[in-house]
Amino acid sequence: MNTLLDRLETVAKRYDELTQILMDPDIANDVKRMTEASKEQSSLEKAYGMYKEYKELLDGIEESKLLLSDSDPDIKEMAKMEYEELEKKRPELEERIQLELIPKDPNDGKNVIIEIRGAAGGDEGNIFAGDLFRMYSKYIENQGWKIEIEEAQTSEAGGYSLISFNVKGDSVYSKLKYESGSHRVQRVPKTESQGRVQTSTATVLVMPEAEEVDVQIEAKDLRIDTYRSSGAGGQHINKTDSAVRITHIPTGIVATSQDGRSQHDNRDKAMQSLRTRVYEHFREIEESKAGAERKSKVGTGDRAEKIRTYNYPQNRVTDHRIGLTIQQLDKIMEGKLDDIIEALINEDQKRKLEGEQN
Repeated sequence: MNTLLDRLETVAKRYDELTQILMDPDIANDVKRMTEASKEQSSLEKAYGMYKEYKELLDGIEESKLLLSDSDPDIKEMAKMEYEELEKKRPELEERIQLELIPKDPNDGKNVIIEIRGAAGGDEGNIFAGDLFRMYSKYIENQGWKIEIEEAQTSEAGGYSLISFNVKGDSVYSKLKYESGSHRVQRVPKTESQGRVQTSTATVLVMPEAEEVDVQIEAKDLRIDTYRSSGAGGQHINKTDSAVRITHIPTGIVATSQDGRSQHDNRDKAMQSLRTRVYEHFREIEESKAGAERKSKVGTGDRAEKIRTYNYPQNRVTDHRIGLTIQQLDKIMEGKLDDIIEALINEDQKRKLEGEQN
């Protein structure tokens, strides 16, 4: 019994069901259902293609096995070569299928909101928060994604006590989700006259951007305040109450926007941010209930979890979750994060695969 084929056949059956659902003329009247069905089918597309490829390979193996008993020696020889070639391809394809069938994070295809805060270390923690923002900005630029500042609280010594920003692009969350947690820096601060190495931290929170279908927010549960922006945006910006603060009364979650072109623009941005933060709030509650599943992941998204150390004197970066050390801190800080992110993705897939097989 080929359990891998059985699993692929389940995927193929669901893919065909979704095709029928999307062909139903009535679905155009139900935007939520159409969006969900379209997203689900898109997430199954790669596995559906692998199903057809694997079935073709297995059929080819069976056909060549039958021809191995042919009386014609030439046909027999050709069948032997065909059989060996297909059997050689089989393990690699099966490994790819195993990885593709690992349950997907439904948020992987989403844009994100990232929040970076200076934490322990006072001014140095804020300066490091600014360094992390620069690092991520360069990585985001290299990926061809777009960045949009949501809120920035600058620090007198440099950097930020808080900066939050949107990242839009292709499957942003799938790569940046591992960045949530406490980032530790070890270096000699510019203000340190004795040359002593100081340890400071900044926290990073990566939230998948929520859409209206993801979370229901009632207008009666909102308090909307306007105030004068203190951010960049031209001389006119301080003359009107263009900045917007929205509070979700049931949870106490607050979102602000002050860098938009108008109060209307800021309101839209603040609402998008609030929706994401409320979604993240309830997602964390659900994940904490499923504790075992959460522990099997690389990183829990917990802001308190120390995930990485950036050691300047030794030009070293260490990711503590997977025991990875890279002696190229200078390159990492220039946004060259691919090696770390790929290693985290691979380890996450490996743990999930082991969890499935146990």
